[in-house]
Amino acid sequence: MTYIPISPKERDAMLEKIGVKTLDDLFKDVPAKHRFPELDLPPALTEMEAAAELADIASNNETVRGDLISFLGAGMYNHYIPSVIDHMLRRGEFYTAYTPYQPEISQGTLQAIFEYQSLMSVLTGMEVSNASHYDGATAAAEAVNLAFAQFRGKRTKVVVSPSLHPQYRDVIRTYTQGMGVEVAGETGVHLEDGPEALTSQVDDKTCLVIVQYPDFFGRIYDYTKLIEDAHAKGALVCVVANPTALAMLKTPAAMGADVVVGEAQPLGIPMWYGGPSLGFFTTSKKYVHKMAGRLVGETVDNRGQRAYVLTLTAREQHIKRERATSNICSNQGLLALGAAIYMSVLGKTGMGQVANLCYQKAHYAAETLSKIPGYGLCFSDPFFHEFSLCCPKPVAEINAHLLDHGILGGYDLSQDYPSLQNHMLIAVTEMNSKEEIDLLAEILAEVSHD
Repeated sequence: MTYIPISPKERDAMLEKIGVKTLDDLFKDVPAKHRFPELDLPPALTEMEAAAELADIASNNETVRGDLISFLGAGMYNHYIPSVIDHMLRRGEFYTAYTPYQPEISQGTLQAIFEYQSLMSVLTGMEVSNASHYDGATAAAEAVNLAFAQFRGKRTKVVVSPSLHPQYRDVIRTYTQGMGVEVAGETGVHLEDGPEALTSQVDDKTCLVIVQYPDFFGRIYDYTKLIEDAHAKGALVCVVANPTALAMLKTPAAMGADVVVGEAQPLGIPMWYGGPSLGFFTTSKKYVHKMAGRLVGETVDNRGQRAYVLTLTAREQHIKRERATSNICSNQGLLALGAAIYMSVLGKTGMGQVANLCYQKAHYAAETLSKIPGYGLCFSDPFFHEFSLCCPKPVAEINAHLLDHGILGGYDLSQDYPSLQNHMLIAVTEMNSKEEIDLLAEILAEVSHD
């Protein structure tokens, strides 16, 4: 971004226009003692000295890749990332590319988005995919916008499964503020109940039902019956899916889902302390005009050569603001390219192998850990690569002990579900070896004997 200096005369004209006399008046709502604090900065350093100091600080960090064994998931997962992904993303034509405001001259960017969309459609079984969202939570919230727009605001209720990721539910509530949308389903349904328990929450005011697959606790459900019941009452259904699991499990499309969204971080994207990330959004062709983001298509140019075009865009930067379905101003293009490379490099067979490794190792871990006195599986439902472990002590205490042994323990479910005290959500991926799982069991046994 370029900053253009202005003259004092221009500055005074701008201040007069907004009704203030001086620049200081712009800060009058900030308490005086906090307006311009003096910064107690250390003496200036040379570039060499600053680099050395930063390296020293960074050396104190412990990372999953090099220092810690991780069994922490809950939405972000430690998967192997082929080196070709980073190599390709660092190419200048991809690394510097941004939104294709003039799509006809952005053929490389458009092709990358087209390939990503095509792969996501195959993975989910849906007909169309957009060019991505910020993260899975944003994609889920945009599904609410799609359903609300599809019914033109005449249906104002969204039924959200209590086993949907808590952060996704928070973002949905934030999105729907001021829309007159009622978010239901989080009460009146027990976590132990199957998906059909949500059916009683669906009525003629419901525009969308949202479930997770596998759910936040790692459990696998077939949502076919729930989707049929929701459709019978005129509502749409959104499935928030784990893309790794889709390489092994029945697709949401096969269950009849109208929208499939989720977090694409498992597809070759690092955890990066929680972001940036990539939200995928797929749906049926009949809802494409209510879909946020953009859609890239393939055609031929006037010479008969293959070309890519911005087929559809519903952003406020491209069309009249009042007709826009979203004001999201980025397509996470670089990360979408990374996901496309990951899926292309592994292929159907490779992704199936990753999913199978996750499944088999997680079940070995569940069987091993549940045999430790004081521990046990919290749910009996089938699961993919995460499971809930009931513990004899508070999870925070157990995790502190695990960290002393170089292990990142599971997620403390009581943080979001007060009724689930001493419940730990453990994630196992292809990156966890049998020896690491056995070590986890050994340390957990020590805790139970304390």
